[in-house]
Amino acid sequence: MQVRINGKERDLPEPITLIQLLQERGIDPRTVVVEYNYEILPRERYADITLRDGDNLEIVQMTAGG
Repeated sequence: MQVRINGKERDLPEPITLIQLLQERGIDPRTVVVEYNYEILPRERYADITLRDGDNLEIVQMTAGG
């Protein structure tokens, strides 16, 4: 299965949820904004979204600064 993450094609071995993808990559879901197929998702939906072949994700990590 192929999905596009931040503009790059990625192979995923099987359908997984968005929250599983973030966890596998060591990304804290509280620190990112995710656009899924051109729609910004509320964090509450991350566990409900099962990624499918051809999906497009933009994952933007927030950083603190001053």
